[in-house]
Amino acid sequence: MPSARPRPIHDPRRDDCPWCGSRRLRTRLRSPDLRHRRPGTFVVDECQDCAHAFQNPRLTPEGLTLYEAEGDRRSSRRRLRATARVMLPFPEPESWLDVGTGDASFPLAAKELFTYTAFDGLDPTPRVERARAAGRLDEAHVGRLTAPEVLARLRGRYDVVSMLHHLEHTRDPKEELAAALTALRPGGHLLLELPDPTSASAAVLGKWWHPYDQPRHLHLIPPANLRTELEARGCVVVATDRRTPHTPGDLATAVSLWLAHSPLRALTRPATAAAAALDHTLSPLLRRTRFSNAYRVIARKAP
Repeated sequence: MPSARPRPIHDPRRDDCPWCGSRRLRTRLRSPDLRHRRPGTFVVDECQDCAHAFQNPRLTPEGLTLYEAEGDRRSSRRRLRATARVMLPFPEPESWLDVGTGDASFPLAAKELFTYTAFDGLDPTPRVERARAAGRLDEAHVGRLTAPEVLARLRGRYDVVSMLHHLEHTRDPKEELAAALTALRPGGHLLLELPDPTSASAAVLGKWWHPYDQPRHLHLIPPANLRTELEARGCVVVATDRRTPHTPGDLATAVSLWLAHSPLRALTRPATAAAAALDHTLSPLLRRTRFSNAYRVIARKAP
C-alpha cells in the first residue's frame, strides 16, 4: 500500500488580518526557532490598521504539536500569588477555571489566598490529570476550551476564568475569548495576562525578544484591541495593568539566544548572568515605561 501523505504543518498564507479583516499587512518579523533549533523559518505579519501581529502562515494543529515545548511556561510561586491577589477586591469565587493550566502551578498558588474556592484546570495535555492526582485541582479537563464537547461540560460553571499567557498560543483568540465567556456565570470575571507587542523592547531586541517565541506564539494582541473586543462582547473592563505583569528577563534571554547562535557561545553563562542581574536592577524602572513586556486585563461578564 502507498504510504500516507504527510499532513501539512502550515495553513495557507492569509492576505487579511485575522483580528479586523484589513488587507493592509506588513512583515514585522522573520525568525527561526531560536530556542529549540527545530527546522523552519516563521513569519510574523502586522496589520497596519489595528496593529495586531500574527504568525503567517499559521501552524496547523499538527504543526503546533511538532514544535510545542512542554513545561515552558514557568513562573515563581511569588509571582503567581501576586497575580491571584489581584482578584481579592472582587467577590470570593466559588469556582475558578484556569485555562492552559499545565501542571496547575497557578491554581496551587491561588489556593493559598482563596481557600474556599474550587479550582479546576483545562489543558490539552495529560499534565492536567497528573495535577489533579497530585491534589492541585478539584477537576481536570483534557482538551481545548473551544471544543464543543468540552465547552458543553463547562458552560456557565465558573465565577472566574483565568488565561495567563495562553491567548498568544491559540489559533483563534477571538473564539477562545467567546468560549471563556461562555464558561463564566453572569457577572463572573475573566483574568487575562499577555505579552505586550507594543513594548519598546520588541522594537529594540527584534527577533531576540523572548515573547515573540516563534513558532509557538501565534498571535500578539495589542492591549487596545483586547479591550475593544471584550467591550464588544458586552464585558466591562474593570482593571488594566501594564506594570506588575512585567517579567524581568528580556535582556538575559536575548543575550542567551544571541550567544547560543554565535561563535561566542562559550560566554553564554557569564554574559547571561550579567544581563539577568541588569534585568532585575532595571525592572522597577522599566515596568513604568513602554519597555514593560506584558499586560493584564480583568473583565466582568454582563450580569
